[in-house]
Amino acid sequence: MKRLFLLLTFMLSFLQIKADEGMWLLTMIKRLNGVDLKKEGLKLTAEEIYSVNNSSLKDAIVQFGGGCTAEMVSKEGLLFTNHHCGYGNIAALSTPEKDHLTNGFWAMKRSEELPAKGLSVRFLVRMDDVSQRVNAKLNNMMTADERRNVIEKEYKAIQTENSENGKYTVVVRDFYNGNEFYYFVYQDFKDVRLVGTPPNSLGKYGGDTDNWEWPRHTVDFSVFRVYADANGNPAEYSATNVPMKPKHALPISLKGYKPGDFTMIMGYPGRTNRFLTSFGIEQMVNKDYPAWVEASKMAMDVMKKYMDKDQATKINYASQYASVANYWKNRQGTIDAVMKNGTVADKQTLERKFETWALLPENKAMYGDILQDIKANYAQMSDRNVERNYSSQLQRNAKYITVAYQLGSMLKSYADQDAAGRMAMKPKLVEAIDRIYEKLNVKLEGEMLNSMVALYQQRVNNTVAAPSLMKADAKNLSNIAFSSIFATKESAMNFVNNPDRLKIDADPLLQMANAFVEDQKLASEKFEKVDEAFAKNSRIFLDGLRKSQPETSFYPDANSTMRVTFGSVTTLPERADRNYAGIKAKDNYYTDVTGMVAKYKKGDEEFDLPQRFLDLVKKKDFGQYADKKGFMPVNFLSNNDITGGNSGSPIMDGEGNLLGLAFDGNSEALSGDIIFDPKLQKTINVDVRMVLWTIDKYGKAGHLISEMTLVK
Repeated sequence: MKRLFLLLTFMLSFLQIKADEGMWLLTMIKRLNGVDLKKEGLKLTAEEIYSVNNSSLKDAIVQFGGGCTAEMVSKEGLLFTNHHCGYGNIAALSTPEKDHLTNGFWAMKRSEELPAKGLSVRFLVRMDDVSQRVNAKLNNMMTADERRNVIEKEYKAIQTENSENGKYTVVVRDFYNGNEFYYFVYQDFKDVRLVGTPPNSLGKYGGDTDNWEWPRHTVDFSVFRVYADANGNPAEYSATNVPMKPKHALPISLKGYKPGDFTMIMGYPGRTNRFLTSFGIEQMVNKDYPAWVEASKMAMDVMKKYMDKDQATKINYASQYASVANYWKNRQGTIDAVMKNGTVADKQTLERKFETWALLPENKAMYGDILQDIKANYAQMSDRNVERNYSSQLQRNAKYITVAYQLGSMLKSYADQDAAGRMAMKPKLVEAIDRIYEKLNVKLEGEMLNSMVALYQQRVNNTVAAPSLMKADAKNLSNIAFSSIFATKESAMNFVNNPDRLKIDADPLLQMANAFVEDQKLASEKFEKVDEAFAKNSRIFLDGLRKSQPETSFYPDANSTMRVTFGSVTTLPERADRNYAGIKAKDNYYTDVTGMVAKYKKGDEEFDLPQRFLDLVKKKDFGQYADKKGFMPVNFLSNNDITGGNSGSPIMDGEGNLLGLAFDGNSEALSGDIIFDPKLQKTINVDVRMVLWTIDKYGKAGHLISEMTLVK
């Protein structure tokens, strides 16, 4: 009955929404005020978008691999996501002999679909608000430990109540810096198989040069299929599994669009900080992100050096390099956008208004000093935050430290066993060693270790630095690694065959890795009180900010839970430094294949194109996928509000038909994670007609199209 009441409330309030900024939980839409979305172009009812008891749009949207979004496009478990979302899995399934990254891949029958080991997709079953339940047991006089214990107890109870004895995964999340709480019930499917992918030259067309830029001509999609057991339930991979049948699959529109047309995106945006204070933004762009950018660039340079020398290394490190490069450009772009757009000044204006309210007699005791307290928190955390950025990139890219730490504990335990114990442990240990070293380039990792530790030593303040790294001989670390038990698969297996506890205890690489982990733990303990104070102050500030503006609808920051955002097809002002490849200003909301050909550079890593593609374009063999005006669309712009994690999200029309896949933002508004700029912030989408054309005409996999529902 409670669920029915919530649904009715949701439906009654749904018509009061307007297309605007905000990544909204489906059950939060009732907080919005504004014009009728039906006038904007929405044709669906609330029940058709979100329903617990009946199929709805939310049943076609999945979290893909934990960091992206995908959508079901057939009743046979077929899904679309971005090429860059499937990139790591495509790379893992590639070899120099069968290089699916470079050449593309299309399964011509079900038996040819490739199991993507470790990949899963997550369906949302339902969500609910438990803020009243949790907050009833909390107060601001509690210590951090007391508060944490209460929240953890309630989380566990909520998970137990809704998991149905393990059938579902239940996640409880806090919102508005810990002022509200919601739970989410999910079902996870773990048998996911690669069905098709365009080659890199299409899926990554434009490379780093065009990344985060408009105009784009990137065919950024890949195709997977979800499998289930014979009863339709989630199951580990098995040859006997069958394609799962989703409750809803998105119809696909071939009708096209024009500026002003209504658009809606649903997906799993990862993380925003829209309520960050001016002090936090200054810390971010002056200290934190510059550290991230510098460390990322060094890691990229080391990887590129070895990737250019060897095709196997290029394949094995392709996903890692692409991920680091993406965030490197994002962070630098954020710095530039914040400086250019006056973001700090805008926040300071907001904070002055807040302080006027906070200093009123009835508010002063709770909120009067809160901004100054937060400013003091940042002063205390500043150097430590810089250390965290250099440290995070070191841990992410210098794999020898992680390998030694993780494998070291396993080898120690193995060495301590008797003969029977070792025999029992050995199969899993060998499997772990195979996995760890399968795609590791030893020389690359040795240079990476030297370079990242040397940079850490140069840039991190001694007062917050890890002693284990500061005293290391950065020029000699690669030699230490190469002489270690953990140097190669062969050296690790030699230890397995000849275990010696004294030898592993004396291993210098393991000693450094263990000491580094201990240093990080001690640093966390040292700053524990500061972190707790900052969390409390941030929670109180946002509570006060919302109370100070009762007329404003505050959407919660993104936190990898399903959201919906409304917008429209739009244009972006032209820039003198971009190649528009003949696009007229009035048409600067889409790109087409002629623009790809105009940018084409034979043999160029970023702008090469397959000969088959060039031939098809020359013949204008576009079939039913061409726009009614005759052009073959590639990408288009909308003003929906998205962030990382939305990659692969469906962009839909007012009837819930798929128009394309969201895959990027634009550099003019890379400050979008901390402030929404309605004039500049755009979403770049790959047109679904280009997706279908690539599958059908380029990939010759038209049998996949026959599974889909096309709306003409």
